[in-house]
Amino acid sequence: MSTKAFSFDSYILKGITHNVYIDLLKDLLSEGKTTGLNQDDGLIEYAKLNIQRMERIYKTVSINDDLANKVKAITEKQTWICITEGWCGDAAQSIPLFERLAELNDNISFKIVLRDENLDLMDRNLTNGGRAIPIVIAIQNDQELWKWGPRPKSLQAIVDEFKQNPTVTYEELKTQLHTWYSKNKTAEQQNELITLIK
Repeated sequence: MSTKAFSFDSYILKGITHNVYIDLLKDLLSEGKTTGLNQDDGLIEYAKLNIQRMERIYKTVSINDDLANKVKAITEKQTWICITEGWCGDAAQSIPLFERLAELNDNISFKIVLRDENLDLMDRNLTNGGRAIPIVIAIQNDQELWKWGPRPKSLQAIVDEFKQNPTVTYEELKTQLHTWYSKNKTAEQQNELITLIK
């Protein structure tokens, strides 16, 4: 019995643009909701914060020259798919960067798909066995070129350590992570992408 080869085509078709994603989140929040299966009040509050974060980072992010040149040098069509949900704080810190990068080259299409509506794709891209987001996958001719996520490596190490030996509360961890993001200003994400982008 043959199994059908995996294809990204259906995810690319259902993916939404950055602007449509922001509008979707705002529409849901106006109804007291967020994306995803879990409509916990805390997640809805995170989604509200994330709108502000994404809009601020989109306006203020500065792309370093090495990364900009690497992105501008792409000569074939690529789609970058981001798996996320509106309540995800790590995603809010990275999605604006990917959108800004895609804007540098007409060969790049940046699309967003929701994790809970695409668990088959998510489960092909687990982090330490978990459905951590965001995950960004670069696709060319239905082949994966590279993958990034769910957060910069130095932050992932902090999260991994927390899961092994939690010496602070989860709320304190989140504050620590967002303080790091605020000081780093996407520099580590950008450096990692310089090594990944083909």
